Amino acid sequence: MLFGAINTAGSGLTVYRTWLDAVSDNIANMNDAVPGDQPSFQERFIDAAAKADPSGSGIGTGVEVTGVKLGDTQGRLAFQPDSPLADAKGYVKYPDIDLGEQMSQMMVAQRAYQANLTTIDRARDAYQAALELGK
Repeated sequence: MLFGAINTAGSGLTVYRTWLDAVSDNIANMNDAVPGDQPSFQERFIDAAAKADPSGSGIGTGVEVTGVKLGDTQGRLAFQPDSPLADAKGYVKYPDIDLGEQMSQMMVAQRAYQANLTTIDRARDAYQAALELGK
């Protein structure tokens, strides 16, 4: 039973680490400018789902990343005619990424990562206690 908890929490660690990577990538590229007529950086979104249960027992087997979705390339235009990246009309395009939203997602993913890590720590402690009983 505890091995299942470790496996399930371990799969959660992988999903939330991937989510944190996507959020940090979004934040790192939110100020990347391109000429107004080019596509902007695409925000990344992580899709996750419960793993298929091959035994059909109905007992959870964890989660997995099922894909990465990309945001819109439309971005937001800023009139900056002095920029070396400005197009013929003087516009520069930035990704349409909201820092507040990204920070909120980062906090949620970080807390979930910590919760899964705590689950693994507690299961390990239970195993160690069980081994001590046998001595």
